Amino acid sequence: MAELIPRDNHPAVLAALREALESPGLPSRVNARLNTPTVALWMELQVSAYRNEAGHAELLVVGRDISGQLATEERLRHMATHDALTGLPNRSLLSDRIRMSISQARRTGRGFAILALDLDGFKKVNDALGHPVGDALLRIAASRLAETLRHVDTLARVGGDEFVAVLPGAVSEPEIQMIGRRMISTMQLPFEIDGHTLYVGCSIGGAVFPEHGDSEVKLLAHADAAMYRAKETGKARCVVYNHARFTQPEHDVSMEAAMFQAVRDGEFLLHYQPIVDARTRQIMGFEALMRWNRPGQGMVSPAQFIPMAESNGLINLLGAWAMKAACVQIKRFEEIAGRPLYVSVNVSPRQFRNDQFIDVVDEALALSGLDGEKLLLEITEGILMADPEHAESLLTAMTARRLKIAIDDFGTGYSSLAYLKRFPIATLKIDRAFIKDLPSSVKDVAICNVMLSLASHLNLNTVAEGVEKEEQMDFLAAHGCSMIQGFLTGRPLMPSDAAALLKAQAAAETAAHQIG
Repeated sequence: MAELIPRDNHPAVLAALREALESPGLPSRVNARLNTPTVALWMELQVSAYRNEAGHAELLVVGRDISGQLATEERLRHMATHDALTGLPNRSLLSDRIRMSISQARRTGRGFAILALDLDGFKKVNDALGHPVGDALLRIAASRLAETLRHVDTLARVGGDEFVAVLPGAVSEPEIQMIGRRMISTMQLPFEIDGHTLYVGCSIGGAVFPEHGDSEVKLLAHADAAMYRAKETGKARCVVYNHARFTQPEHDVSMEAAMFQAVRDGEFLLHYQPIVDARTRQIMGFEALMRWNRPGQGMVSPAQFIPMAESNGLINLLGAWAMKAACVQIKRFEEIAGRPLYVSVNVSPRQFRNDQFIDVVDEALALSGLDGEKLLLEITEGILMADPEHAESLLTAMTARRLKIAIDDFGTGYSSLAYLKRFPIATLKIDRAFIKDLPSSVKDVAICNVMLSLASHLNLNTVAEGVEKEEQMDFLAAHGCSMIQGFLTGRPLMPSDAAALLKAQAAAETAAHQIG
């Protein structure tokens, strides 16, 4: 005989039957699981009661098999909360788990730890052997890492070769280091994939609630900062976040806390400084410059918050937002101008080292519909020379997408010019230090002439920064500088003001064309 078991609890079916008996003619519904010797089915039952000719109550039960529907719903729930490649929780489910851990920790007084993990050397494997091998490696790595954890812990894949673990009750550095060593050890074992014996490592950063952050954003950023410190200091290490080593001096602590709040409240914004043709003064593009409008204090200097964001890990989040926002905005500017424009976006050292950086660029281009040729990424000489092999690989991927690369603050960093030959550079941005005393300074004249001549012979564009005087503009235009940027031709502008400037220039160009 089959057993009728309610989906939630036994009284549910009994209550439905009782309601049907007490109210003849009114149907009642209940979901139930029907267990037979061979199979379990989920059934939706509609129960109706009525009086027969003898005055006795009788039941009419109509059932519908909803096993397939519930199975589909469960698959969709799983797909929405789990990574398709590894089967681990995804960023959405991770966020829920962290919030639950925070709530539980506040009730019980027992903290928990967050570990940010990044595979060392995965990108080289992926680039050399292709994505199928890379995907297989990630699946094996996910399985190995999960086996090192307890059943109460959560391991999530948050993108690329990045994972995050949530460890309830683990709050001391020795505990975190012990877990980290287990993870690092299991990742140092060889990976046998498609006839290849592969080796990758693992760098880990840890942060503890509430000592290292009282919110999800802070904990993840601080664990990420510690993980990057592990990479920078030798890789295959576990580093636990420490306020004294990782943050700015004491007087900046309040600003750091305000930064995390600013991310949540959307206080960061972009201004756009025009970049103009040195001869015609036509706007060719804009440099996107990040600003922070701090409530009650006005605009905070980027010189204050950018280094702090680089230190505490927020720069990856802010940089990704800025990349997408700038690409979307420049498309709107193109519609106003009625012609192509380009946008120049600064890339910090930490962003450049992030294995997911190229994915951020791809997302920005896909979201905006901007042509890759219209995105100019500004990097410094130091970024290139810190890790030339990584730089060459990443720049090659960029140029494959037709992105343009500019060297920012040219002439103020490494003295070697070998990178101009080695790397696919499109533009040199001449630092304002060499512009401010033009044309009266004999030395600055000589230096600028050399830079402009070098760029011309290498077929590179040049942008002179910090141009504030007409005589500087005249000198640079006469000596072959391609473009100008500075207060003379335009200060950084809000998007609405930049749009108004474009409209005015477009109207002037139309009028000149009609007169001509």
